[in-house]
Amino acid sequence: MPANLQSIIEAATRDAASRMNIDPGTIEIVRAEHVTWSDGSLGCPAPEMLYTQALVPGYRVLLRASGEMLDYHASANGHLALCLPERVIDPVIDDRV
Repeated sequence: MPANLQSIIEAATRDAASRMNIDPGTIEIVRAEHVTWSDGSLGCPAPEMLYTQALVPGYRVLLRASGEMLDYHASANGHLALCLPERVIDPVIDDRV
């Protein structure tokens, strides 16, 4: 099902609150944007994995929760993943909103 930026923000916030066992209302949205990822890894490649080599439209949401930055990457169809800092690759096209 196609996602929109607001649904991705809400999903990322729920996930962060659940992971950190905190109230979602205490989570700050630092940045939320439409982006284009360079490949199927959505800017978060895992070691030893192969990904489609095509531009992938999607979203990036950065949250601050309990002093920690959380970097969520998503595809346009709503696949959402928390990306560890050591694996983050910036999008090729950044359409900040």
